[in-house]
Amino acid sequence: MRRALAAWALSSLGSVASLRVSTVSMAAMVDPQYPGTAVARMLASRERVKSLTANDLSGEWETVRKNLLWAAGLRDLINVAPGSGYTGHAFNDHNHCDATTMLGEVAHNLNQAGPNRVASIAIGNRLGPGIEAASLPELGEGGSWSTCTNGCHLDPPQDVAHVQFRSRIAFKLVWCPPDFSSFVLVDDEGILLASGTPSGALPRPMERRENFRLVEGSKYATAAVRFGAQ
Repeated sequence: MRRALAAWALSSLGSVASLRVSTVSMAAMVDPQYPGTAVARMLASRERVKSLTANDLSGEWETVRKNLLWAAGLRDLINVAPGSGYTGHAFNDHNHCDATTMLGEVAHNLNQAGPNRVASIAIGNRLGPGIEAASLPELGEGGSWSTCTNGCHLDPPQDVAHVQFRSRIAFKLVWCPPDFSSFVLVDDEGILLASGTPSGALPRPMERRENFRLVEGSKYATAAVRFGAQ
């Protein structure tokens, strides 16, 4: 059983061959490159994404967005103040499109001033209290947040997930060129997990175009370009 669990975890991570998997329990899995990753929670989030049907991702946008929150392990909180768990912005603009699953001990990490600061993100960027309030506990150890995607076009990624939290992303939402009416969900390696063509009150066209611009030229853009060309 333990060997099967380890094999499943490795296969679920795709090309992340460097991951060291503990055979003791899912919660003990460690990613040596990004040790802030809540690995079991990340894998559970991706399984939720894969369980979503075409209808789940192609209906009315606000319903689709709630499905994305569920897949990310986040509550739909729109009646609380920003910083206290508000998730109304999640997947709803150009930038807050990374579903990041981090361990509890790094959820309170700040964007520190200095050479390792995430560019275009406020110094400090205190997200810990909101992460604790918004995270669904049933997804596994750690917490979730819709972190900013800017900086992910660099190699290695220099975004909030990978720098501030030292964590991989469970998935990223990318709107597809040329008309930006469909989106793809890709994992930390840019591998396609799911796609959708929602209707209704989508994020503004400018937001969807800018979302793609932030990933353009990187591994995270490949699936979006291919899907948009179909």
